[in-house]
Amino acid sequence: MRLLEAIRLAFHSLLANKLKSSFGLIGVFIGVTFLIAVVSIVEGMNTYMTERFAGTLLGVNTFHVRRRPNVNVGDTPDSVWRSYARRPRISFEDAEAVQAGITIPVITAWESEARANLEFRGKLVKDANVTGATERYFDIKNLPIAQGRAFTAQEIRAAQPVVVIGWEIGDKLFAGLDPIGKEIRIANIPYRVIGIVEKQGNLFGFSLDKFAVAPATSPLKSLVNPPRVVDALIVKAQTIDEMKAAMIEAEAIMRSRRQLRPNQPNNFELETADAVLEFWGKINRVMLAALPGLVSISLVVGGIVIMNIMLMSVAERTREIGIRKSLGAKRRDILRQFLVESATIATVGAVLGIATGIALAFVIDAVSPLPATVAPWSIVVGVLVGGGVGIVSGVYPATRAAKLDPIVALRFE
Repeated sequence: MRLLEAIRLAFHSLLANKLKSSFGLIGVFIGVTFLIAVVSIVEGMNTYMTERFAGTLLGVNTFHVRRRPNVNVGDTPDSVWRSYARRPRISFEDAEAVQAGITIPVITAWESEARANLEFRGKLVKDANVTGATERYFDIKNLPIAQGRAFTAQEIRAAQPVVVIGWEIGDKLFAGLDPIGKEIRIANIPYRVIGIVEKQGNLFGFSLDKFAVAPATSPLKSLVNPPRVVDALIVKAQTIDEMKAAMIEAEAIMRSRRQLRPNQPNNFELETADAVLEFWGKINRVMLAALPGLVSISLVVGGIVIMNIMLMSVAERTREIGIRKSLGAKRRDILRQFLVESATIATVGAVLGIATGIALAFVIDAVSPLPATVAPWSIVVGVLVGGGVGIVSGVYPATRAAKLDPIVALRFE
């Protein structure tokens, strides 16, 4: 029997026995749906963590010189927190020394953050992120200006009270108005709006557009930090290798300024996205390691159901098998027919599972903060797994059918 003819007969059998076929494919359907949905979420999270989370919070090819880590992963003991609290702050002089001492081509910016209320003509935005920074902050953080402009080095030197705001701040305070040139109050300090950053969206459901950035030397400095202190010096290189070389130079400069002996640990932090990505990598590996076991439960159940249905099918079609053998059908023809039929049931279940899994991934991506990206390899795996389960489950019933004696089969009632 030719393969295409066997597939045609398999589909004819599926349509003729809809209820039994639906029970047969449901296990494979659930397993493949789960496979596609979970892999899509994991793949989406991989992209999200690399490009959005780590890239937005810390930057690509970027490190921060800080008093302590800004992003903490895992369980940090109280003793470590106490040691962080004893460290000296990063001073203006520290930041200037590192900027001047790094020989690698880099761009740098200062950063100090606080939370404050923003007000314009009675309209209020509460608890916005307020940052004091230098002019290259927008380049390092990849914050393109949608309207107006960023502040300049001259405005930083002159400590001008100008501010660049996020899209959400502009939308809430200036609905229907041109915000450029308007005066807002940040913690009751008047600031002139000179720019609006393009909409950034959200990160795990938290808005990335509820912020304001002003010159680090402006009156905002009294709100975000003690005098002549910054939260971080941000350093961005062109490549990962240049970033590592710049980190070595920055560490040497800071240790020299702090007069640390060779056996003394750093009393400052050089923070990159590596710790965040390493932590996510561990979670990712655990999820992917557990995935085969979880999926296999449904597939095993589905395989057992398919095997039982095919055994029933062999029993019901015993006379048919006897007739076909008496007309010249060989053992391999009967074997192929039932194997193709069981593989077809499982593959149909896998295809329906793939479609449902993709739809589920899109729904999760649309209605929740969890991103989901369908991985092409998971679709291929889903089809192969479905077909494989069908073949394995159909081997025993197909073998029984192929070994039937045609005379005995013809006498079967």
